[in-house]
Order: sequence, then C-alpha cells, then structure tokens
Amino acid sequence: MVTFEEFLAMALALPGAEQQPTWEIETLRVRAKIFAMGSPEGGSVSVKASKEDQAELLAAEPEVFDYPAYVGRHGWIGVRLDRVDPAELRELLTEAWRRTAPKRMVREFDAGTNG
Repeated sequence: MVTFEEFLAMALALPGAEQQPTWEIETLRVRAKIFAMGSPEGGSVSVKASKEDQAELLAAEPEVFDYPAYVGRHGWIGVRLDRVDPAELRELLTEAWRRTAPKRMVREFDAGTNG
C-alpha cells in the first residue's frame, strides 16, 4: 500500500520533477511535460507507460492496474494505491520520468550525477 503523499514524494524525488495542480488533479512534470498524475481523494493514480508495458501490467495484475480514462489509449496505466507494491510504483514512476525527461537529464541520472 502507498499513500498519495508517498506517491508524490517518490515522483518529486526524481531530478527536475515538479508538482502542478491541473484539471482539479495534481500533475507531476519534468520540463513542463506530465509523467504522472492523480488526486489525493481518488485512490488511484495514472503513470505514463508504453502500450506494451500497459498490456503486460493489465494482464498480470488486474486487481492493481487499470486502463485510465482519457490517457489509457496513449499507454498510460492506472495504479491502485491501496494494492500496489511501493517498489513497483517507484520503478513505474522512474520509467515514466525517463520517457518524459530530456535525454541529457536521463544520461546524467544514469551516470549518477543527477544534474
């Protein structure tokens, strides 16, 4: 189980990540591009993923992952905070950040310099 505050902390620990309220939800961004979003009241969050990863997660753990409205068709994955393993969510957030962050920032992150 992960709380919404823990989800935010995981996302904001990534280099250049920022929180911005949008559309009555909290969006997590890197260089103004969204990589995750959710609402404290919602019980689930959406995380950017590939369509392949989305399909695998939906098939493997349908009790944890779902197809989110609006962004699901782009490969995003819905994550139930009350059922997800914290390490798995951290990995999903990191991969979402990697898909979104500038290549140079990702290279610095991989090299361990973190900017």
